[in-house]
Amino acid sequence: MKIIPSSKRRHYLARVSIFLIIAGLIVWMTGCYTCFPRQYTLIISSTEGGSVTDPGEGTFTYNSGTVVDLVATPDAGYHFVEWTGDVGNIADIDNAATNITMNGSYNITANFAEGQLIQTWYDLDDIRNNLSGSYILMNDLDSSTAGYEELASPTANGEKGWQPIGPEGNEFVGSFDGQGYEIRDLFIDRPDEDFVGLFAVVEEGGVVEDIGIVNVAVTGEVNVGGLVGANAGIVSDSYSTGTVTGEYNVGGLVGVNAGTISDSYSSGNVTSEEFVGGLVGGTWGTVSDSYANGNVTGGEWVGGLVGGNAGIMSDTYSTGSVTGNSSVGGLVGYLTVYMDKGEVSNSYSTGFVTGNSSVGGLVGENDEGTVNYSFWDIETSGQATSAGGTGKNTTEMQDIATFSGAGWNIVAVGGPSERNPAYIWNIVDDETYPFLSWQP
Repeated sequence: MKIIPSSKRRHYLARVSIFLIIAGLIVWMTGCYTCFPRQYTLIISSTEGGSVTDPGEGTFTYNSGTVVDLVATPDAGYHFVEWTGDVGNIADIDNAATNITMNGSYNITANFAEGQLIQTWYDLDDIRNNLSGSYILMNDLDSSTAGYEELASPTANGEKGWQPIGPEGNEFVGSFDGQGYEIRDLFIDRPDEDFVGLFAVVEEGGVVEDIGIVNVAVTGEVNVGGLVGANAGIVSDSYSTGTVTGEYNVGGLVGVNAGTISDSYSSGNVTSEEFVGGLVGGTWGTVSDSYANGNVTGGEWVGGLVGGNAGIMSDTYSTGSVTGNSSVGGLVGYLTVYMDKGEVSNSYSTGFVTGNSSVGGLVGENDEGTVNYSFWDIETSGQATSAGGTGKNTTEMQDIATFSGAGWNIVAVGGPSERNPAYIWNIVDDETYPFLSWQP
């Protein structure tokens, strides 16, 4: 047997020992990588209108894999919108209370926007406490929603139902965004009161938009509407269904309008003695890109869309039946000039019209108002004459040439469910009447 010199043996053993130590370290580090975890930074900030209360705002350091709770708290008059930035590891970017898993370094921001959230009838009722605030509806409200029995049912407020928001002298001048949700089963029975609707008066500067008022039952005296009693602000992208009843200036959506109504409709049944319309009772403001298809019954100044006064109506139509005594029209009952207004353009009506005097297929009575590029169906209306507009038979009313020849912004589409939003009007040629490209 070969004998290794002691000096070489010591050198060999030292090399083996070093190797074993290194191998051991590798094995130990592989099995204990969490003993020295990697760390990441989290930078948190917020926009105006609130703050991040947990864990706070600034720069934080966490071990890899740590789940960090996030809580964003809005200030009064604001609401949380979403988390933005490096949000890939946030559990729910739309939730103000959520968490983030630290698998890297992130920079995130909590975003807030002005507006109180409306989720119950109690929240809706609180609007009257700040009539210049901003409000956002977060869900449908109906007879099963908290607060209905006390505030909006037939037994509420001494069986008068809902108390309209923003009465005369203390009008609504804020903003209300319905976000496409509906307020259903609203009941109001105030036959001796004026300015009646979900909102009593929307004054100049006030905005009500993107809201549906469904299955409404509203009764008032003067200036009565399903959504707004009197509007001097902006009503847009809104609609109403149900019944509305009053004595003067009564409309399915708005009672009287001195502001702007656009991209809206009503399919409710409306009844009044004077100035009654499917969409608006009386107007000297603007009504555009809107329609009505409910039935209208009244005494004087009765219209399928607008009862009367003066204003500008463009790109509108009505299809419901209209019944009255005098100044009765398929679209407008009474058209007159006021402050250089009193104009109907690019509009039509198809509903059956009946009355005793000043009755017209499109316009019942016209006192120096202007009617341009507008039509009515002489067959379905039962009226061969009108105080403005051009009468056409049903075939012509469903022919795109009738309207394109009059300069309408219209295009043919393949079917009733198709839409071409690049144009104001769509039509299925030779099959349907024109319809607004935004409508359902």
